[in-house]
Amino acid sequence: MAADLSTIVVAVDGPSGSGKSSVSRLVARRFGLRYLDTGSMYRAVALAVLRAGVDPADPVAVAAVGSAARITPSTDPDAPGIALDGEDVSEAIRGDLVTAAVSPVSALPEVRAGLVALQRATIGAGGIVVEGRDIGTTVVPGADLKVFLDAHPEARAARRTAELDHDDVEATREALAARDAYDSGREASPLVQAPDAVVVDATHHGLVEVVAQVSALVEQALAGEPR
Repeated sequence: MAADLSTIVVAVDGPSGSGKSSVSRLVARRFGLRYLDTGSMYRAVALAVLRAGVDPADPVAVAAVGSAARITPSTDPDAPGIALDGEDVSEAIRGDLVTAAVSPVSALPEVRAGLVALQRATIGAGGIVVEGRDIGTTVVPGADLKVFLDAHPEARAARRTAELDHDDVEATREALAARDAYDSGREASPLVQAPDAVVVDATHHGLVEVVAQVSALVEQALAGEPR
């Protein structure tokens, strides 16, 4: 059965630095869909944990902070953002301390359960592109289209280094490798490719090309064409 723009759910999963956010936002904008960055939600909880003076490795304390935090994501692809307890923290969640804390915080089953429920409520009836690490496997296993966006580690490191505006590609590569290992090895909703996901390799393709590839897949899903 063909999907409909008002109800379609496009799940975009993949490792850090693969270009999920940029691709997902542009695809959502192209089709007039909403956009949800689930990674920013975990970062917002990590920020709340740090602001509370809690050790990110303390599961009981982290779970308590996570359950009390009010996370409000924007679903506008032209104005993505995230609010924590009513405060726009879109910039604050990108700091180094939050980046270091987000893996242990997001690995906690209680945190994931709470945010998955919020993600599903935000997705609602659909009409949205959702990006993260467990969208097609856990959050919306019945998504109309599942894309696993990947790239070689060197390409991802170069891309992320450029985003961070520094020149230590090797340090970035090591940080991404550590994040990949953590996310893939956690017990709760690990980063894995859904069996029915379409793999898009962005190693040798620029943003415009990857957006075109994913957009073509969306068109196929809307038309009910087999992939």
